[in-house]
Amino acid sequence: MSTPPRPSLKSITTPTRPQDAPQPVDATAVGVPKGVAEGVPTAVRPDPHTGDGRYPIAWLTVCAPYGATPTASSWCACGWDRRAFGRRHVLALITEHTEHRNICPLRTPQEGRDTA
Repeated sequence: MSTPPRPSLKSITTPTRPQDAPQPVDATAVGVPKGVAEGVPTAVRPDPHTGDGRYPIAWLTVCAPYGATPTASSWCACGWDRRAFGRRHVLALITEHTEHRNICPLRTPQEGRDTA
């Protein structure tokens, strides 16, 4: 038996210089703003997330992972900054943080108040 003849391989010919794709003349460029979509009001509305004038002054952070030593930190904008490690010390810091809220000069202004 004889082997069938192999088909001849054709090579794809490429043009000698690159061809540019046809570009539409009157099309707008990508990314150019078109304006506001139809039906969308253009009036500026008030920010729905504006606050009521209150802001945080003091933070108490307690971290007590299971099976590990609990830690806590107490920080206040007046300069109060404390940290505690271990169950007994963390519980004491929580009490101190609560007491500091009552005497903090940022929370209770000293003007017009009788000082001891």
